[in-house]
Order: sequence, then structure tokens, then C-alpha cells
Amino acid sequence: MARTREQLLERRAGLSRERGEEITLDGLTRDFSIYQRRRGHRHSTDDLLTAWYAVTHVPATPTRLLDLGSGIGSVGLSVLWRFPEASLTAIEVQAVSFSLLEENVRANSLESRVVTIHGDLRQFSASAPFELVTGSPPYFDVAGGIVSADSQRAAARFELYGSVNDYCMAAANALAPAGRFIFCFPTPQTARAKAACEKAELQLLAMRDVIPRASLPALFTLFACARKSASPEAAGPIVEPPLIVRDEAGLHTQEMQAVRATFGFGSSFSR
Repeated sequence: MARTREQLLERRAGLSRERGEEITLDGLTRDFSIYQRRRGHRHSTDDLLTAWYAVTHVPATPTRLLDLGSGIGSVGLSVLWRFPEASLTAIEVQAVSFSLLEENVRANSLESRVVTIHGDLRQFSASAPFELVTGSPPYFDVAGGIVSADSQRAAARFELYGSVNDYCMAAANALAPAGRFIFCFPTPQTARAKAACEKAELQLLAMRDVIPRASLPALFTLFACARKSASPEAAGPIVEPPLIVRDEAGLHTQEMQAVRATFGFGSSFSR
């Protein structure tokens, strides 16, 4: 049975006391909520758009979902909400994120649909294939910046527990023959993402740059991949028009409003 708003808020207060820091309760989809650290790694536009790209680029309704480096569950749980008949396996190695992932599964009464694994995705071995795999690899090599003293933030941004190469390899090993792997990565590192797909023998099917605000350069890119097959490869991935998140005035564009509606926010949603 789903928890009431009062029960969720009571647990939020308890989590804040237990952890000695503020924990917020926020909407993830129309029906799902998540607990997050106020000053920790939080649900982001990257997560929202990765989940949206996943649900719009899978060729058939999936029943088995895998979320690599699940963090607090933002991507995996969003996709799960969109496919109410599916089950989810969520793997996360970082201790703080994993504990919040478990809290978020319980908060939404999803224990029967979600398997959480506290472990390293580089060591994950799937017992059965998945039709849809998602991931948000950390963006930076540890040599490329100052690693945060906060262990959760550090693991979310820097390649402490695997690089884009590792995510692609794990996805390739877990994908069903007609499955899809959806991930995001910084636009300036597109060549690196493509190389990771090639190394893992994944065929890049489509990609789309995301522009945070009109007139600014693209910040990150969404990628849709599949296992390479024996059939002749296409000339190259479909390069879709950039998605602009906010207009010049800082308001969500019409397309971004449609993205949010995919997860039940706004009046245009239907399922």
C-alpha cells in the first residue's frame, strides 16, 4: 500500500534526524516521490531527460529494466513509473546513494517491482537479459578536476567506480538482442562516448544534444544504442535536432513541458 503524504513527511523528518542533515521530499513523477540530501547529489535535468529518452526510444514496451549506477534512483524509478508492468534492477555502489535508493523504493511501495544491488556495475553479471538499460555515467576523470570531499557528490561526478567505457560494457553484456541502452554524457566528450560504444560493440542508433538555455552551447548529449547485429550497419546514428530546455526568458520550452508531461506533470499527459 502506498504511503500517505503524512507518512512520507514523517519519514523525511526521521531521515534528517538520523543523518544529521536536511533531507528533502520531492516529486519525481506524478505519483512517485524521492528523498534527497539538500546539500548532496540531487535529481537533475540530466536524469529527467535520460529517462525521457529511454521511454521514447525503446522499440517495444519493456518488462525488464536495468539502471546502472542508479544513484538515488532518479532515472530508473522514472522509467519504471512509465512502464507499470515492468520490473527494475537498480545497481549502485556508493553507500549514501544506495541507502537513499532503498528509501525511495520503500517510499513508493515498489519492493515487489525493484531489486536493489549494492555493488559495482563493473562486476555485475545479469542472470537474464534486459530490454532497456539506462545509465548516467560520471562525467569527469579524477585527474580532470577537484574531487569533492563529499563521497556522494564525488562518486556522482568523477569516475571513481567506472567510466563511460565500463557503463557501455556492462550494458552490452546485459542487453537483450533487440534491447536498448540509453545514457547521457557531456557534449564536449561526444567522441569519447562514441569510442566507448564502439569498444563495447554497441551500435549507436540516435543522439541528441541538450541546450540548457537558448543561445548557450549544448551541455550534454543523449545516446540510444543497441547490440551490434550480423546485419549491415547503418551509415551512422540519427542526429536529432537539439533539445532546448529553457528559452531566452528562462522559461521551459514547449518541448521541455512535453518531456515533463511524459512523467505526469502538466495537463497534457495521458497514459
